[in-house]
Amino acid sequence: MTFFESLIVGLICMTVVFLVLAVLFALILILSRVLASAFRKNKSAQEEQAAVQNNAVQVTQSQAAAARDPQINASVNGLKLNGVDERTAAMIMAVVSHETKTPLNELVFKSISLAK
Repeated sequence: MTFFESLIVGLICMTVVFLVLAVLFALILILSRVLASAFRKNKSAQEEQAAVQNNAVQVTQSQAAAARDPQINASVNGLKLNGVDERTAAMIMAVVSHETKTPLNELVFKSISLAK
């Protein structure tokens, strides 16, 4: 093999190596963008779940305030829970409030029952 043949073989090998590096770089960029978009979707779902939990806390606080105020307590006593504990009922009320985008003090619940 002559010097020029060796030079050509070396250039071909270096070209192949740089092409493989470029392909790997492109794959890493694509993968990072896909994962970033998936993370953003997951993060928005977590933020929505946190909002529902905050609404549930507000419901329990309003129930505690209702227990202290007899006028509010009369409307709270009108709520019938059938097979549902108070915490689950608070979560249901918070979800309904969040989904309808209606403040909790404007909603009136008459009964909450467990579906079988």
